[in-house]
Amino acid sequence: MAFIGSYLALVGFGPTGWGWLLLTAAAMTIGVSICGFLAGTVIGSVVTFMQLSRHMALRWLADCYTTVLRGVPDLLVIYLFYFGGSAFLGSIGGLFGYQGFIGMPAFLTGTLALGVVSAAYQAEVFRGAYKSVARGELEAASAVGMRPWHKFRRIVAPLVLRYAIPGLGNTWQLVLKESALISVTGLVELLRQSQIAAGSTRRPFEFYLSAVILYLVVTWFSSIVFRRMEARTTQGVRRAL
Repeated sequence: MAFIGSYLALVGFGPTGWGWLLLTAAAMTIGVSICGFLAGTVIGSVVTFMQLSRHMALRWLADCYTTVLRGVPDLLVIYLFYFGGSAFLGSIGGLFGYQGFIGMPAFLTGTLALGVVSAAYQAEVFRGAYKSVARGELEAASAVGMRPWHKFRRIVAPLVLRYAIPGLGNTWQLVLKESALISVTGLVELLRQSQIAAGSTRRPFEFYLSAVILYLVVTWFSSIVFRRMEARTTQGVRRAL
């Protein structure tokens, strides 16, 4: 009981508690994860179109993209974006006479890095979902004279989304965990805030335990959201069965 009381006082919202800082850092984790996931969805959709293209060059580029990004450590990608972006900003500053270091914004670095990495996984999810669409449905749409855009909007996109949701849910969980790596750029997300609090109070167990709890809460809530999305998109199928 003494440990529980001491723990609640340490991570609570009192004058000596770290509760608000931990919640703020958790919100930052969710924010950078959402932005990175959405960026990955956009990039992954483009890569999927390239994978399904009739042009061999586009398919080759898409395959190289997914192979490289899934094979390179995520932390290395973050470093490349941070230092590469900083070098680019520094070169622009040099054009105006500024010779100092210009750091890449940490949130932007995280969004770009998570987006590029998750795009490689989301592209494979979308491609697999497209391959699951029955050819007969596409042929029927063409037979009735449906234009390519209408066929995509009314048939292909809804079916691909239905089949892709479980895989996208797994990719989201991956992005959420990878967001902890963004702390190397100075972004104060949940893991970084836990490290700061642990160093300040010399009580690392309590703060890392709090980080675990907050990550699990976000993961649990995310699982509920994706399950409901999956249930909604398959509602008509269940009724038909």
